[in-house]
Amino acid sequence: MSGVSERSTHVVVIGGGFAGVACARTLTGQPDIRVTLLDRNGYHQFQPLLYQVATAELDPADVSYDLAEMFADHDNVQVRTADVVAVDPQTHTVSLADGDTVTGDVLVLAAGAQANFFGVPGAAQHTFPLYTLDDALRLRERLRSVYQEAAAEGPASAGEITFVVVGGGPTGVETAGALAELVGTILPRQFEKLALIRSRVVLVDHGHAVLGPFGPDAQAYAAQQLQRRGVRLRLGVTATEVAPDHVILDDGTTVPTRAVIWGGGVSAAPLVGECRMPTGRGGRIDVRPDLTVDGHPGVYAAGDAANIPGADGLPLPQLASVAQQAGRVVGFNIIAEANGRPRSAFAYHDKGIMAMIGRDAAIAELGARHHELHGRIAFAAWLGIHAYLMADAKAETNAFITWAEEFYLHPGHCPERLLVPPVTASAARSAS
Repeated sequence: MSGVSERSTHVVVIGGGFAGVACARTLTGQPDIRVTLLDRNGYHQFQPLLYQVATAELDPADVSYDLAEMFADHDNVQVRTADVVAVDPQTHTVSLADGDTVTGDVLVLAAGAQANFFGVPGAAQHTFPLYTLDDALRLRERLRSVYQEAAAEGPASAGEITFVVVGGGPTGVETAGALAELVGTILPRQFEKLALIRSRVVLVDHGHAVLGPFGPDAQAYAAQQLQRRGVRLRLGVTATEVAPDHVILDDGTTVPTRAVIWGGGVSAAPLVGECRMPTGRGGRIDVRPDLTVDGHPGVYAAGDAANIPGADGLPLPQLASVAQQAGRVVGFNIIAEANGRPRSAFAYHDKGIMAMIGRDAAIAELGARHHELHGRIAFAAWLGIHAYLMADAKAETNAFITWAEEFYLHPGHCPERLLVPPVTASAARSAS
């Protein structure tokens, strides 16, 4: 690469998520550092909005950004679309599915996570998690097929259409809210046949309130807004078995369903467990305060692959803002080491937590003290944070502007998109 020293430090970053991209972006323009960014898809996906792809509020290209284009102007960063099959943390060697290997001076593990089904029988086979763009498109295709079949059959044959969302955290709440608005309000208004078919959304969670990390007032507001949109809350119960057409709960009830959306938590990607490094909660790598891995010089972990200690010593939550900030600190520490300076400890700047329940209905607890906002003002805060995260990931706001226009100014596009077969994630990226 032109402009890069022959004696440069070679950094291999595994994963093009928030942490991996933030790390690589921090290292751009460093003449003595060259970066190889490995990602199996070749694009960065904006995970907080995947549920909107699933419910046809957004198209795949609105939430996925080509990594090669993102770093096209930076000579010291090479992007490779490759599936990593093994990692040797001792030699910093990465083995790829095509038989090639990549060895660096520094290794950054930001391989992300996968859905955690907690051993529930049938969950892995019969549910629709929402962690990847392909997951979102698979659910969107399921929704499309359900309603096209129902429209063809007519209301007498279709009966009641029920969807079950497992998990009362932000993913589950946001998905349930969007799905309830889609099937309860938007589709019936746009398609006469569907107006005669009753649909409902059931949200299941083992806790006695939705959105466990939030305060009581925010939880009550979220529950009220969900119920106003027709979501039936089944709290204090867990799913014990999932079948293609029903869910069994631990109180003995069986809920018939056309699809089960799984928002019950995540664990580290399988690759993380195969690296033979110390792991803890969720199978994630335990890291030191400076985000290095104990006993493995030159190895960092960040994002959903790592248990990152907070100020109280407990692991920070798996949030995009945590991953993004951690990725930057990894980059700064790599630069510091390359220049003979000491590494710095990671200190998370808590911007708060938030969730959207539906149009003009959101909750936000902002700042380290979690100042609470509800309704439209929280909705505006939600928009602002997501605009910031998107702009930082892609260095432009075109995707956010497109999303805002389609979601707010032209909401009628949503059901029309739903009834068109979605393309695969890779095809969507090629066409965009």
